[in-house]
Amino acid sequence: MNSSDELDAVSETLAQLVTRVRHTHEEIYGQPPEFVVAAPGRVNLIGEHIDYNDGFVLPMAIERYVVMAGSRAGSGHAQSRFHSISMDSDALLASDGSPVDHLDTPGWACYVQGVLAGFAGVGLDVPPLDVSFDSTVPLGGGLSSSAALEVATATLLEAVTGTTLDMREKALICQKAEHDFAGVPCGIMDQFSSVFGRAGELMLLDCRSQEITAVPFTDDGVTLLITNSNVKHELNGGEYAERRSQCDSALKIIGKPSWRDVTRDDIQMCRDQLSGSEYQRASHVVGEIQRTTRAAEALSASRLTEVGELMYASHDSLSRDFEVSCRELDLLVDLARGVGEAGGVIGSRMTGGGFGGCTVTLVKTESAPALIDRLMKEYEAETGVKPSCFTSCPALGAHIVS
Repeated sequence: MNSSDELDAVSETLAQLVTRVRHTHEEIYGQPPEFVVAAPGRVNLIGEHIDYNDGFVLPMAIERYVVMAGSRAGSGHAQSRFHSISMDSDALLASDGSPVDHLDTPGWACYVQGVLAGFAGVGLDVPPLDVSFDSTVPLGGGLSSSAALEVATATLLEAVTGTTLDMREKALICQKAEHDFAGVPCGIMDQFSSVFGRAGELMLLDCRSQEITAVPFTDDGVTLLITNSNVKHELNGGEYAERRSQCDSALKIIGKPSWRDVTRDDIQMCRDQLSGSEYQRASHVVGEIQRTTRAAEALSASRLTEVGELMYASHDSLSRDFEVSCRELDLLVDLARGVGEAGGVIGSRMTGGGFGGCTVTLVKTESAPALIDRLMKEYEAETGVKPSCFTSCPALGAHIVS
């Protein structure tokens, strides 16, 4: 999608997307779908790059979905046929998730294939299917389009097999799919957000115990603005794994069993043993865990100025200590920070894996249109790239539509 196509897509409601996927599915396969499911993307208010470090995160499901329609395939089909409507691409996948070697298999197929393998691994037999799907979750924007696809696939397979998995088991099957089939050693936040999302609530997720604490977000006077920089810097492809490895090596040097047991004093005591990068990563992890729990408490108590300050501090740490921001993300945050509370902006930060993608901004609802206009004009003037902006409230997680 180009940026204008993406902006049109994200403005489409779930009901409209469901109608369009139903219609396209019937056009492609010659029969209406038997099952239709939806799974959302997510945005993380605060708590970045610590879900795989036993930290806390504060995400919510967003009102942008992957909708997947499926029918049992006719006789003579040994494999499931999957069609991506938005990317106009097809894949033939074995129901047991065994690897395929088709040279033209699209990149998105690995996420689907991993979930098929997960279902086979827990003894659930999936018949050959005809499947079509589409998405209003921006691709590559740090809003978990891959997790939404995984969770939509799992939800469809639940419907087809007449099974209701334990929600944690379902999320972990999807996480394993990303590890084993996409090669991304992600934490649990993305899949848990898509599975457990609830309207009107953010979730404080303890990534060590997997315990979820609801954090109400029902004040109509404030909203979350997601701004897609529409850039994605492809460096060498291994930045995520590299930072995870640096966190692991730093923790080993510090000598504690978990980052939850590490204090700033512990980091300082080991300063001479840590490399420069390890010291920076450790500083971010310990600080971000503290910022996230404080932000959840402040949000619950409606101390929004404090939430905003913590969001800015989070971004600064991600940019300086974890080194996963980029010029475009820093610019978007600086533009929002320049508007300030006088202009309705409470706080802003990058969200997602980094090196491009999106920022999330907590803004007074009445000020959101003016902020969107300013961000779009000033960002494009500075970068030559048109951003995409949309607001969202906490949304319902994965569910069977019909």
